[in-house]
Amino acid sequence: MAHMKKYILILAALAIFGCKNNRENPTEIAKEDVQLKVLFDLMQGSFNSQKQAAVDSSYYDISLHMYPIWEGEGNYLYVEQALSSVQDKPYRQRVYKVTRLNDSTISSAVYTLPNDSIWVGKWKTPEAFNAISPSDLSLREGCAVLLEWVGDKHYKGATSKDGCKSSLRGASYATSIVEITASTIASWDQGFDSNGDQVWGAEKGGYIFDRIE
Repeated sequence: MAHMKKYILILAALAIFGCKNNRENPTEIAKEDVQLKVLFDLMQGSFNSQKQAAVDSSYYDISLHMYPIWEGEGNYLYVEQALSSVQDKPYRQRVYKVTRLNDSTISSAVYTLPNDSIWVGKWKTPEAFNAISPSDLSLREGCAVLLEWVGDKHYKGATSKDGCKSSLRGASYATSIVEITASTIASWDQGFDSNGDQVWGAEKGGYIFDRIE
């Protein structure tokens, strides 16, 4: 009888272990990690909207630089945007942190920097950010872009509808729609007032930033 009880306990333990393995399939976990790494790699580099601006005068030629910082502490990118003609005077400086939220969604959270003027052009020397740490950043609540994998080296996503608060040019909130491929990053940033009327940002569609080789 004692041997029978022991046998039953062993079978129960094996059943529990098997169920756990079914829920946490190593292949699926590896797939998720690959998707995260691919996205983080695609977001790195220098881009501009020169081609778009050349065919549509309603768009400016804007430079976008995104480079990894704090290697080993997470997937952080320093981000700098400026008119290509005056890149020493960026109009936007941010840090993005790219993390997985669940099996289908990757978050690109947005942070502001302390004393952002001293970081202008530091995408050329990312090691400069070792002078500060992630704890020195300020999170922009509700402004994360939530991205999903839609194909080989292809991701799409957006912010929540009105969760990203903004006071720029009379806005109440801002939205971003993003699409990332191997060669481009398309980003449509818009600001809306409390009535839902657009007060800033492109009206016809997003900016298309081509990768600069």
